[in-house]
Amino acid sequence: MAKTNPLTFIQQVRAEVSKVVWPTRREVLLTTVMVFIMAALTAVFFFLVDLIVRSGLQGILSMFG
Repeated sequence: MAKTNPLTFIQQVRAEVSKVVWPTRREVLLTTVMVFIMAALTAVFFFLVDLIVRSGLQGILSMFG
């Protein structure tokens, strides 16, 4: 791997950072809302699965106990 001096490295980093397309405030807000919605839906899903499994196991255990 070729070594570059610090000045060249900093210039290359600045050139790469200038190519980055930064999200707009609206895009960040929408993405954040989507993440919260998906997290809530996932929590509800796992709550329901847990409820079904728990009631099923309680039913099975009550038959034998």
